[in-house]
Amino acid sequence: MNHRPTAKDAFIAKKAAIDTMLARLQALSDDHFNTHPDEVHWGHVGNLDYYADLLKRITDSAFSEGEHAE
Repeated sequence: MNHRPTAKDAFIAKKAAIDTMLARLQALSDDHFNTHPDEVHWGHVGNLDYYADLLKRITDSAFSEGEHAE
């Protein structure tokens, strides 16, 4: 018997994957992105800037903001 996934099945699976990624990102943020405050350098700032840019693209799309504004 072949079970073809439904759109609902696929949606729930993708949502679970996103929830897992968000939880991992939150834990990493809570740990200051594995950076000790006394050891911060401009490379760390660049990394966070890159992450923030990617997240802004996602939030702009999700909330119809920025280039996705209506």
